[in-house]
Amino acid sequence: MRTLIYATLCVGALYLCGVGLLFLFQRTLIYPAPQGPQPVPAGFEGVLLTTADKLTIKAAWRPAAPEKPTIVFFHGNGDSLPGAAEATKWLAKAGYGILLADYRGYGENPGEPTEAGLMRDGRAALAFVRQQGIEPERLVFMGASLGTGIATQLATEQSPAALVLVSPYTRLPDVAAAVFPWAPTNRLMLDCFDSIDKIDEIRAPVLVLHARNDKVIPYKQGVALAEASPESTLLSFDEEGHQLQFTAPAQTATIAWLEARGL
Repeated sequence: MRTLIYATLCVGALYLCGVGLLFLFQRTLIYPAPQGPQPVPAGFEGVLLTTADKLTIKAAWRPAAPEKPTIVFFHGNGDSLPGAAEATKWLAKAGYGILLADYRGYGENPGEPTEAGLMRDGRAALAFVRQQGIEPERLVFMGASLGTGIATQLATEQSPAALVLVSPYTRLPDVAAAVFPWAPTNRLMLDCFDSIDKIDEIRAPVLVLHARNDKVIPYKQGVALAEASPESTLLSFDEEGHQLQFTAPAQTATIAWLEARGL
């Protein structure tokens, strides 16, 4: 009996230690931000965005061809401006204007990434395109992975012409629960990015692209978001996994969907 009690205490202590480490280092796991200088992607101009809390965030900008809308793109958690350019290269070739937004704590940007902070960075991106004289009806918000939570929230604050979500999640704790099913993720997580409870507020067409074999964010979360949106299209892919945004099939499908809506 004494051995059983000792073993139970050891297991309990290990569990509490694991939960404690997850809590302490959660933002390191959520935001594995690339560090150091990032080159401005070819074909883009480097620009500086000023956030509401007075941080200066680097971004990359290319104007639209005549009569084409502009896409504001929010990249995934471990990505960078060069990666974001790769995720939008077919859209750029099609003539869409593109602002590649970046985040505090990424690259050489000051600050520490948090949900509230990344939302401020996203609003600074929208302020920049407004300064270029681009009206909301000529804007498309697009996010990949982590960036889908930012794009979704911003679309509830300013209605775009369309919202495109690639490999999206319902809520960040739902993603964590799929990876750490033994942890009380709903209670642990400081950042939520609760898209599932916001997407029905969006009065714009929504395109959800998700791979069935996504091993990072379960495909069923993309399906749930599409079902919760009053005006959505779900495009499913079989083989592309979580890096769907970088593939030609996903980008060309996005172009076809936008063009079908006159965008």
